[in-house]
Amino acid sequence: MLIWIIVAIVVALVLFGVVAFNRLRTADIAAQEALGGIDVQLTRRADLIPNLVNAVKGYAAHERGVFEEVTAARAGVTEAARSGSVEQRAAAEARLERALVDVMAVAEAYPDLKASANFQHLQTELSDTEDKLSFARQYYNDAVRALNQLVRTIPWMFFTGVSGVKERTFYDAPAGQDAPPTVQF
Repeated sequence: MLIWIIVAIVVALVLFGVVAFNRLRTADIAAQEALGGIDVQLTRRADLIPNLVNAVKGYAAHERGVFEEVTAARAGVTEAARSGSVEQRAAAEARLERALVDVMAVAEAYPDLKASANFQHLQTELSDTEDKLSFARQYYNDAVRALNQLVRTIPWMFFTGVSGVKERTFYDAPAGQDAPPTVQF
């Protein structure tokens, strides 16, 4: 009878280990998926930008520096999405956001451009993408919170080494994002 009790305890411990391993890995995969969602929205926004820039360029050819910065910032976002850390992605996103503010400021100076249906459509698409990006950031932070909670609490913390799961960093806005952007030409 004692042997059956020992076998039952061992089986229960093995099953609990499997459950713990799977729970940690599932939470980690959810965080990876959420970070991918941010990348999808950043890529969507980066894909909209050339159309927006081309629409504005025709009206404001002399604002070359603004367009060069947008192009450089867009390339930075693409590179950060491919191989950057969460902090690098946030910094690249902040640079692109500042460049977009400058483009919109240029557009404000041209009433014909603001009235253009194509430009209005691009602005709507960009606004929609910004909303989706905001949601994707929040979704990522929720997934990271859930993962970090598991990694830091008993009994799950004892299985982090075996499962190869560790804490992730939250998607924080880079310093200076809490202040409104200033537009300078």
